[in-house]
Amino acid sequence: MSGPEALRADALAGLLARTGFSEAQHIPMPGDASTRRYARLILPDRRAILMDAPPAQESPPCPPDASLAQRQAMGWNALSRLAASRVEAFVAVAGHLKGLGLSAPEILGHESAAGFAIVEDLGDSLFARVVEQGEDEVALYRCAGAVLAIVQASLPASPLRSQGASWPLLTYDETALAVNADLFVEWAPKLASQVRITPTVLARWQGVRDRVITQAMAFPRVLTTRDFHAENLIWLPQRAGLARVGLLDFQDALLGWAGWDFMMLLQDARRDVGRLAQTAAIQGYLERTGGVEEALQEQIAVLGALNSLRLLGLFSRLVLRDGKPRYGEFVPRVWRTLARNLRHPSLQELAAFVETVAEPALANAR
Repeated sequence: MSGPEALRADALAGLLARTGFSEAQHIPMPGDASTRRYARLILPDRRAILMDAPPAQESPPCPPDASLAQRQAMGWNALSRLAASRVEAFVAVAGHLKGLGLSAPEILGHESAAGFAIVEDLGDSLFARVVEQGEDEVALYRCAGAVLAIVQASLPASPLRSQGASWPLLTYDETALAVNADLFVEWAPKLASQVRITPTVLARWQGVRDRVITQAMAFPRVLTTRDFHAENLIWLPQRAGLARVGLLDFQDALLGWAGWDFMMLLQDARRDVGRLAQTAAIQGYLERTGGVEEALQEQIAVLGALNSLRLLGLFSRLVLRDGKPRYGEFVPRVWRTLARNLRHPSLQELAAFVETVAEPALANAR
């Protein structure tokens, strides 16, 4: 081993030594759609999670002052305003969330430049799993909605700073929304023959897409964790109040919209969320914010439609390009979610477009 790999190995060895985990057993954990890897570190008297996020495996994140041309040259993460799995983003956002009294993992140590962190092990009680085992879905989702009220009431200064890590709080902008929505026209037809994209349709798409994005950009801005769903929430019943909701995978946080995190929670691509649980989550939020449900539902529909299009393209790409066939299992649910969102009166033009290019898929989803 030499060069960058040797430097990373040395950084990891030093981190394990400083945190007292040099002798720990490493148990690999399941991966996700990112380039990050995780392992559970086990000692006789304690345990933790090792996050391994090799910086070289990702295109760079977006600098705060990057122009569109610079973002295009830098690649996908800069365009989409993703943190590129950077450990310093995770550490900085975790510090902010913990400062709000929420259960983000404690950071036991990190080597951000090398892409390593050792963090508190919150366990395996994902919302998705404990609901399957009989936990009260309605109660869990009410707590999750209340957590979003706390997150969104905070408007931290940029950059976020914690434990020596610093991370800029970017804004979810038109470019990020557009490149994500464009995944639909680029990749969905390659997986689903019912989706027909011609040059004429593509020219029409750009106008339709931009008008929906204009709707989204008019919504009020709040702090958005971006990936808030049942596979990233841990139930911690031994803790009190909203600290019972453990938070994971928030390093892509930015200034977005209330409806984004709600859409991710309630329109989960991986599981069906019960109607009572959906209502409870919204009530748990509105009781703390005094917001108007009709306005929130409009955000959920508009942002949910854009996200459904993103997911249909993203999951197709994961299946076809990245060799991850399990993501194809989620596609029918996303079509059903898109069909529901398109029934909102503010989305008539988008509904007509999708009907034109993918009528059989929409018909099957209804």
